[in-house]
Amino acid sequence: MNSPASGVSLPAFLSLIIYLPLVVSHCSRNSPPLIFNFGDSNSDTGGFTAGTGLVAGYPYGRAFFPRPTGRASDGRLVIDFLCENLDTRYLSPYLDSLEPDFTNGVNFAICGACALPRFVPFNLNIQILQFKLFYNRSLELRAKGRTNLVGEEDFKNALYTFDIGQNDLSGSFGALSYTQVIEKIPSFISEIRDAISAIHLLGGKNFWLHNTGPLGCLPRELAIRSNLNVSDFDQYGCIKFMNDGAQAFNTKLNALIQELRSELEDSTIVYVDMYSIKYELISNSSSYGFENPLMACCGYGGAPYNYDSDRNCLTSGFTVCEEATPHISWDGTHYTEAANTIFASKILSTDYSTPPLEFSFFCNNARVSST
Repeated sequence: MNSPASGVSLPAFLSLIIYLPLVVSHCSRNSPPLIFNFGDSNSDTGGFTAGTGLVAGYPYGRAFFPRPTGRASDGRLVIDFLCENLDTRYLSPYLDSLEPDFTNGVNFAICGACALPRFVPFNLNIQILQFKLFYNRSLELRAKGRTNLVGEEDFKNALYTFDIGQNDLSGSFGALSYTQVIEKIPSFISEIRDAISAIHLLGGKNFWLHNTGPLGCLPRELAIRSNLNVSDFDQYGCIKFMNDGAQAFNTKLNALIQELRSELEDSTIVYVDMYSIKYELISNSSSYGFENPLMACCGYGGAPYNYDSDRNCLTSGFTVCEEATPHISWDGTHYTEAANTIFASKILSTDYSTPPLEFSFFCNNARVSST
């Protein structure tokens, strides 16, 4: 991290580093669980790049690695910080063909993934099919004497994490009316139900689900909608109907999880309110040391959003903020490492989780009631 002398004001610098100790923790008992992650670019650690060969070049990755890694950020994602909390390695993408290490889990998440439609690479249904193949081949090869592979008990005690739905909503709002978007939400939720049920049938019992964030606060969504009225925005400049849609999705997702807790009585299912975590940072950005919370660090066009569909961080001609200038949005759709650090800290606080379990709970093979 840059020193205060490099351009960040002292309050901003302090507000960022306050959260760092919260994400440095370890499994205190036994070994960390394997993590199998499903989702979209919010948690893709390189799957899209491995699967398509398309590389998002520098300045992606500059804040930590410091090179592009296939992550849609300037540095680490929330899933990376959660792995750090368990003192385990970052997850290898399932599609990584060069020296992947799956002994601590697998990341099936792919940038652009949706819950629907089915059988479209690399949507949720495909990710679950990939997991089933990985499961069956692992057990088959272990039965033939192969070592250093995931075993049946490992799959049972693993943690299955989900963060998906943002692209379904964003795509729907680009083509449908608000009423039509709301009518589609149950079909998205049904796919998530089917995914969890499929894993449970194979013995999985620990599930960790993030709801979707405030879609109407993303610089991209704001920049591409120039025909809105003043009444369409909330007091922080976010698009109200898009955030209402995100909250409608989250209400249905929470209801699903409550149903599943009754149906899957041998399971622990944690619901994390990412919407509140992200909206709280955006709405109180100055207290965390951030300016211009709705403006992308990497993009084109300058204030208020620094986003242009034709000249963005994935094309030529973009501009990028100084590394010493804290931003919440990285490229108009995804978040910076600085923001992800705070998100992860709030997740680990348990204040936004139901039930309020510490992430290190899954270091144990025990089970807890989810009521």
